[in-house]
Amino acid sequence: MTQIELAKRDILSPQMRHVAQQEGLNQETLMQYVAEGKVVIPVNPNHANLTPRGIGKGLRVKINANIGTSSDYGTVDGELEKLHTAIEFGADAVMDLSTGGNISAIRRAILAESTLPIGTVPIYQAGIEAIERHGAIVNMSVDEFFAVIEQQAKEGIDFITVHCGITQSTIQRLKNQHRITDVVSRGGAFLLGWMLHNDRENPLYEYYDRLLELAHEYDVTLSLGDGMRPGSLADATDRAQIEELIILGELIDRAREANVQAMVEGPGHVPLNQIATNVQLEKTLCHEAPFYVLGPLVTDIAAGYDHITAAIGGAIAATAGADFLCYVTPAEHLALPDNEDVKAGVIASRIAAHAADVARGTNNASDWDRKMSLARINLDWESQANLALDPERVRQVHNKYSSSGPACSMCGNYCAMALVKKYLGISSVKC
Repeated sequence: MTQIELAKRDILSPQMRHVAQQEGLNQETLMQYVAEGKVVIPVNPNHANLTPRGIGKGLRVKINANIGTSSDYGTVDGELEKLHTAIEFGADAVMDLSTGGNISAIRRAILAESTLPIGTVPIYQAGIEAIERHGAIVNMSVDEFFAVIEQQAKEGIDFITVHCGITQSTIQRLKNQHRITDVVSRGGAFLLGWMLHNDRENPLYEYYDRLLELAHEYDVTLSLGDGMRPGSLADATDRAQIEELIILGELIDRAREANVQAMVEGPGHVPLNQIATNVQLEKTLCHEAPFYVLGPLVTDIAAGYDHITAAIGGAIAATAGADFLCYVTPAEHLALPDNEDVKAGVIASRIAAHAADVARGTNNASDWDRKMSLARINLDWESQANLALDPERVRQVHNKYSSSGPACSMCGNYCAMALVKKYLGISSVKC
């Protein structure tokens, strides 16, 4: 039985028990949220050595790191290095988006070494195999597409992005909208091309029940992809995006009825003043399904620094109720991320997620900040490093310039906190 099916029968699975303990949440409350589809726990039974993570209502905000090869660059060893970096710096899930090399071998290697839930976008492999077999993605058969989905599920993939909400009517909306950036989703573009060339409906929508059967068999969580997500601020919250979201809301209902776990993916490039609205729309139209957002990026001009742009948007989105942040790296829009890009992306996204957890009062998140503040007032540099997201970086920066006293080299003998403690006769501050 799937996690949602167990929860509906009032059976507390070991995975639910682990998540409840990890999150400091009442077990019965968590089980209710899972039963209602407001929390998902992506745990394919075929993924060995997996440590469960819960995503959704009442839980701390989670982050995902994208890795994977391209047609130009990438090796198994390189992707495993990225995986371990993502794990080390606190990612909660990893998606393998490989489109180059031996895609199946890369995925299996990542699955074998990951304790985190692993996600994929199956149409990448299906499309590339169609090019190899038939010369073009548009010549892919429906059975070939579903065969790839089943193959990945059998191997242990925990969640898959499936662009089920791109329909012929959605494409017509897109045409009428006259966007600047049209479709920026790679998987969405693959499907759109297939649909237009073959003059057929999206197979993920037309045969959604078939997809649900596969997902139920392996308890694969569906991540209903936003193929119409905006790729520029000018395209945000338009008719094509919202029509797709309405369709995804209906598909969420069908997934819950079929005892399949499902979450919804969201934009994209969104102005600051529209982020909360986008979150509210998803929570309303999709009946509080967990919301998985890419960023969102709050400006289009920060090439090379889009991990910062996305962290700004992610903090706002998560404070407004988004549950799962897909990191963005400094390489976004420019190149395949390397290991340092992965590290920067994970840390930036973790900052955003934690800031939102503090604002939401989730799981005593502010206790961590209080401990850091106490370490600072006491000029306890080792504790500050140990409490930081990147201890090595803290030590490296702090030791860059020597100081004449216990304070850092910024203030030297004129540290405000040290001076005030002296004036007030305080030796140290304790909890």
